[in-house]
Amino acid sequence: MNRKYVAETVGTAMLLIGVVGSGIMGESLADGNAAIALLANAIATGAMLYVIITTLGPVSGAHFNPAVTLAFALRGEITPTAALIYVACQIAGGLIGVWLTHLMFDLPILQTSGTMHRSGIGPWSSEILATAGLMFVIFGGFASREDQVPILVALYITGAYWFTSSTSFANPAVTIARSFSDTFAGIYPGHAPMFILMQLLATGMIALILPRLFPKA
Repeated sequence: MNRKYVAETVGTAMLLIGVVGSGIMGESLADGNAAIALLANAIATGAMLYVIITTLGPVSGAHFNPAVTLAFALRGEITPTAALIYVACQIAGGLIGVWLTHLMFDLPILQTSGTMHRSGIGPWSSEILATAGLMFVIFGGFASREDQVPILVALYITGAYWFTSSTSFANPAVTIARSFSDTFAGIYPGHAPMFILMQLLATGMIALILPRLFPKA
């Protein structure tokens, strides 16, 4: 198997383990305090992002996100065929990560989110801004300090959990995977398509702006 595709699958699985696992653990230990649960969720996710981007970046580029893959495809830095395989691997990896997390916490492996409703103009606009911000961080990092991209992305997502009303999904594969978890990090499946649409819309819009802002990127 192509090691790039394996890396994208494994990395996205690890990302979802970090997101969903810390959500479950945070909620169980926070004694009803949603702020503490969200803080635990944000810190663990940021830490996992730093780890997987640092270790797997040299292998696959560490996309772990169909929106990031689309951005690179629009820049001509990945072929359409490779991009499609990347996206398939990311979605598969995300689902595997969720199912492994459920197994680890002794929850039903196959489930969908029935309680975490995330809809309306606030979360939708939030996903546009969160995704655009993520692209800014990634490509701005490549233009200035490529070696700092892992920590830049980790810090951005950790902060974005708190300064966006949607808690910054900013990732179609993560959105799909989280719709299959009826836990703190879940999203009602009926609300996932609009999140994904906003993420892709943001990617297309920011792709027009970034070459002008970072001409060397």
